[in-house]
Amino acid sequence: MKTRILICDDSALARKQMARALPQGFDTNVTFASHGKEALELLRAGEADLMFLDLNMPEMDGYEVLEHVRKEDLPILTIVVSGDIQPEARERVRKLGAIDFIKKPTEAGIVMALLKDYGLYSPSELEDTALNDSALKSESSATPFSELSVSLNDYLQEIANVAMGRSSDLLARLLKVFVKQPIPKVAFIANSELHMAISAAHNSNTYSAVCQGFTGAGIAGEALLLFADASFQEMAEMLHYETHNGEDVHVEVLMDMSSILFGAFLKGIGDQLDLQLGLGHPTVLGQHRQITELLEHHSAREERLLCIEISYALEDSDIQCDVLVLLTEDSVPFLEQRLEYLVD
Repeated sequence: MKTRILICDDSALARKQMARALPQGFDTNVTFASHGKEALELLRAGEADLMFLDLNMPEMDGYEVLEHVRKEDLPILTIVVSGDIQPEARERVRKLGAIDFIKKPTEAGIVMALLKDYGLYSPSELEDTALNDSALKSESSATPFSELSVSLNDYLQEIANVAMGRSSDLLARLLKVFVKQPIPKVAFIANSELHMAISAAHNSNTYSAVCQGFTGAGIAGEALLLFADASFQEMAEMLHYETHNGEDVHVEVLMDMSSILFGAFLKGIGDQLDLQLGLGHPTVLGQHRQITELLEHHSAREERLLCIEISYALEDSDIQCDVLVLLTEDSVPFLEQRLEYLVD
């Protein structure tokens, strides 16, 4: 009897990786949903026995899906698959009814072990079905992938999502807070248009900024941290500084936050791209200025950039902090090559 599996994730790459991680020979019927509302429609129609659920999605996130499943008493086993690896995230989804948690990127060995632990799959099924029925094996391994196409933007958004999960986890452990996970924004823009693509640029707040360049084999760019001036005192308190105000404290906050966020995020990007990124020295771009002024050094350059924006938000806090990762146009061929390898 086929196990009906629903994979719910807004990323086509993540859906493909999850489908590919299912054991070959596992007798399944795989269905996909790109957001929580779509998943709930399928669950209410009784279309799945097991759901692999992402947390960070538009329209309705994974937490909301779990809340509806519990409230409506829908008959589904749920395993969360997420880049958000904060201990608090794991605890919250278990309280909402998820039977387990898998971190991204998905590993086939972990998926197989969980399926065996919950009695959903056993090696004997592999021998009795996949090995003796080549048509079934071909169908189960090929059909889900042929439905999915992955764009460069989708690819970058997913690797940024995983890298964000790592940096958020580090920040959460250091500050003993819960970091709310936004959906990373990806845009291919000209340098002169950069300020228009930044969410925080549309308010009247002043910011301070620090940047740090990075290079690797076939890739180069820089990371920028934009920190709202109104957030300095609260962050200094959370970092347990002896003094919470003053220009020296502001610079220290900037450097500490850039070290925490850039280091974990860029290592997460490098690990997924299978390369070592070399980091330059962090540089303060300016303090207590509008974002358009802080980005003046970009506006005179004609080069187009791949821009990844993440707005970090701490639960029960007014701290405003944006990280931009700017990849050079020359990095695109390498990224396209890696994407082709991953989805092949």
